[in-house]
Amino acid sequence: MQKSKAGSGSDRAPAVRVIKKYPNRRLYDTDTSTYITLAEVKSLVMENELFVVRDAKTNDDLTRSILLQIILEEETAGVPIFTEQVLANIIRFYGHAMQDFMGAYLEKNVQIFMDLQHKMTEQSTGANPEAWKQFMNVQSPMMQGMMGTYLEQSRNAFTQMQEQMQKNSEQMLAALGLKR
Repeated sequence: MQKSKAGSGSDRAPAVRVIKKYPNRRLYDTDTSTYITLAEVKSLVMENELFVVRDAKTNDDLTRSILLQIILEEETAGVPIFTEQVLANIIRFYGHAMQDFMGAYLEKNVQIFMDLQHKMTEQSTGANPEAWKQFMNVQSPMMQGMMGTYLEQSRNAFTQMQEQMQKNSEQMLAALGLKR
């Protein structure tokens, strides 16, 4: 699910924190032996804690469902990230032949953007509010460089997606005995 914090130096995979969801909709953290809220699960995400949410009766993995619930709460309480148009466009990809490609493309782009955000945070530590304002100015050379890098990486991710689609199409046509 999430990347874990640095371990104790061993090569073992880090332990996955298990959260059980009971029929009464309560979440139980097996690490701390306490019931936790959705806000506390969000904190685990923010802290890059490795965890999984399991149904207490069936042991089914409910992690995606809980993460979607957190996103829904965030989207309805304040300034949303997704506009109605973006949500409608995402919905249109479900069941479409491009669904797998779109998911991979979005995942790559979000990771590229997260990397950009990390670099910006590193370079702005200790900056006073005025320096931060100048740093965030889209016209600043540093911001232009970072945004240029982001756009280039995004373009590369899109190109890779197009190449994969073309390769898949050619394989499908070849399997049907058709050539391009």
